[in-house]
Amino acid sequence: MGKLDGKVALITGAGTGIGRSAASMFAAEGAELVIAGRRQAPLDEAVSEIRAAGGKITAKTADMEDQASIEALAAYALEKHGRVDILVNNAGHSSKVRSARWISREEFDSVYAVNVAGPAQLTRLLLPPMLEAGEGTVILVSSMAAMRAGLLGGIAYGPAKAAAKLYMDNLRGELRQQGIRATTIYPAEVDTPILNNRPHVPDAAARSSMMQPEDIAEGILLAATLPARTMIDDITFTPTIQRDTTVDVAAARTKGSPENPV
Repeated sequence: MGKLDGKVALITGAGTGIGRSAASMFAAEGAELVIAGRRQAPLDEAVSEIRAAGGKITAKTADMEDQASIEALAAYALEKHGRVDILVNNAGHSSKVRSARWISREEFDSVYAVNVAGPAQLTRLLLPPMLEAGEGTVILVSSMAAMRAGLLGGIAYGPAKAAAKLYMDNLRGELRQQGIRATTIYPAEVDTPILNNRPHVPDAAARSSMMQPEDIAEGILLAATLPARTMIDDITFTPTIQRDTTVDVAAARTKGSPENPV
């Protein structure tokens, strides 16, 4: 018997990385899954893999920058299952330009939409059945960039993840007495495709000591599988071995400048 038997879970950003690892773990514990992401092909791969292992899963593409797409995702999950017991807001997006000197309004707004406004809107749409049931779990993957300002995360990503943290703090404060758990996950560097968006893309040697997606997914699973009476507010993850990020920060200083355009 799985720890999530009878539970419905929706995981965004689940085609790759942390979201995909979490989806596999949730399915293994018996959850009925809806996964979402921007690209159909990775979602199809995840669905095939999880179904082959006996999991219950469907997928829908969704763009967390687009309100209509968010509403369509929520409607799909509610029409299919009637409720979502566990929402994992994992989808994330970083900017290619990290410096305050060079980032455009368009790129800044895009980062905020995916990391803050999109998750807040999806949560809002899925809360009513949770509140009616008197319990539900919302988990959001923020970042250590929310706590440690700097060019590694960048001028948009760090503040966006900090805003997401405060959103979750407010959600927890407002609705915990009505049975809603709100857990925020703060990973440092994880070897996922989001790193390919950096001004300096880490090579294999740089990634060798980084945490892996399944490491963070274990924390997400823990927050979801504890008894409803118990809530984890925050979980931070850092690699045991710290790496030198001097080259990464140097590249972030100039990306987007006239001398180093995107």
